[in-house]
Amino acid sequence: MTLSLVPKFVPAGEPVSLIFDTDIGNDIDDALALALIHGLENRGECRLLAVTCSKQNKFAASYIDAVNTYYGRGDIPIGRVRNGKTPEPGSYVKRVVETKNTDGTPRYPHDLGPETKTFEAIDLLRKTLASQPDQSVVLVVVGFSTNASRLLASPPDKHSDLPGRELVKKKVRLLSMMACSFATDPKKRPRTGIEYNVRIDIPEARSVIHNWPTPIVMSPWWLGQSIRYPSISIEHDFARFGPNPVEQGYRLWGKMPYDRPTYDLTSVLYAVRPDRAYFELSKPGRITIHNDGRSTFAVSANGSHRILSATPDQVVRVRELFTLLCSAQPRH
Repeated sequence: MTLSLVPKFVPAGEPVSLIFDTDIGNDIDDALALALIHGLENRGECRLLAVTCSKQNKFAASYIDAVNTYYGRGDIPIGRVRNGKTPEPGSYVKRVVETKNTDGTPRYPHDLGPETKTFEAIDLLRKTLASQPDQSVVLVVVGFSTNASRLLASPPDKHSDLPGRELVKKKVRLLSMMACSFATDPKKRPRTGIEYNVRIDIPEARSVIHNWPTPIVMSPWWLGQSIRYPSISIEHDFARFGPNPVEQGYRLWGKMPYDRPTYDLTSVLYAVRPDRAYFELSKPGRITIHNDGRSTFAVSANGSHRILSATPDQVVRVRELFTLLCSAQPRH
């Protein structure tokens, strides 16, 4: 199966139906990616159906709700992983959620508190997919593969009589994913040699990459490394519209000023704008995740996987676009 750059079954001008699966809280690029989705939705280019969290921390979902609420979409359903990875709160999700105004009210309003009951991630994924037209949903996975793998293995339920893999095959048209490194050059791969999203949950990453029934477009580690979000945008652009949970999260994640890699934003941008030549696409092939977490790619005419890359000119163009869309005025 080969992958078309612009799927023929998506009418021109129709918003892309997105599900965003994230380990938000471990890095700040997840928060920027969520801001990017809202910036694109403000322009009518996508519709965020649901957000599922693969990080096992109760404040992560609350932070997602605070960001969605800030951007005027506090009713978007959010699902929490059960028995997931990385339970620690990290440097920003808990602190942002608990930030108060001088009168004691939350600075960033949200309905989903850390103890509030909400969807379990797989239940929400199945519910959302079952309600959508066939071949209409783009799933963006920018964290661990835990939720996506469990979705594939899920049995029929009240939402659909299809098992998980068949439900995905029927409803999802593309998996846009940030993971893997592929590089043989040590300068182009993580210090560990194994990309973080894969390393944290290797069995589930293998399950998804090897068994996913739709095309996959992979944004590798080195692509996000090459496109840095400029701290000057955090310091100047976001403040125009008042206190922003993404801005505060960025300031808490690292010592300012710093330009953070945009790993996850690249997968979002490709998912919504695959036809704007922001990236180069590899030839079709197959990604393999080895038992130790290493990832390799082999070109194959029948392969359903492709890898993103970018030229120097594209890096500049995408970086400027990120700053424009991530700092867009919220919809109130």
